[in-house]
Amino acid sequence: MNMPVSYRPIGVIHSGHTRPEETPIQPVYAEGCEGKAEVFPEFAPGLRDLEGFSHIYLLYHMHKVEGARLTVQPFLQDVERGVFATRAPCRPNPIGLSIVKLVRREGNILYLDGVDVLDGTPLLDIKPYTARFDRRETTRNGWQDEVDERTAWQRGTRSG
Repeated sequence: MNMPVSYRPIGVIHSGHTRPEETPIQPVYAEGCEGKAEVFPEFAPGLRDLEGFSHIYLLYHMHKVEGARLTVQPFLQDVERGVFATRAPCRPNPIGLSIVKLVRREGNILYLDGVDVLDGTPLLDIKPYTARFDRRETTRNGWQDEVDERTAWQRGTRSG
């Protein structure tokens, strides 16, 4: 099953992040980083009723990634890991996923908080976050259980 797959962006993500090395590595470390998802007009009717949700998933194409690797050194550790056990961007298919706070909607523009995405990133899809379906009480976090919280915050916010 080696068929090509293609997607058409439904919009573009705007943020204050212009340099990958200065962008928070996950939305949890991007609180206060505001941004917008501009949905192209032909897809705007699909936004109906979205404002009733506090958080949304953004699925996007990480357009600045150069080359895929199957092993990487994640931001939170100095150890090589399999790319699928990380959220590193240099994946075979550079698809990003972020849960962000939906502040408000104005027409085809979604105002967001907790944005960890580079400015100009193509938006592939939006899905509502709903605790009924998405919240899980985690019991295992793999290698991330080895990372202390202080180190995670320093590296995650790119502040140290």
